Amino acid sequence: MKQKQVEKYREDITLHLTRISSDIEHIKEKVDLTNEHLEKINGRLRTAENNITAIKTIGSTLAVVIGGLLTWIGIDK
Repeated sequence: MKQKQVEKYREDITLHLTRISSDIEHIKEKVDLTNEHLEKINGRLRTAENNITAIKTIGSTLAVVIGGLLTWIGIDK
């Protein structure tokens, strides 16, 4: 009787480990997909940040030029 219990226990442990292994593989696949998606998002974010920096630079340059022109016009009078 005890031998049957031990065999049943071993089968249960084997089944449980198989399920855990399957779950781990599934989690690994999902993590890999998430990492790929994050790399794509980071690329788009980097592009957007570069565009925002360019727009800020152009705006600052225009503000300085317009301010300089207004000052020059004001000094002339």
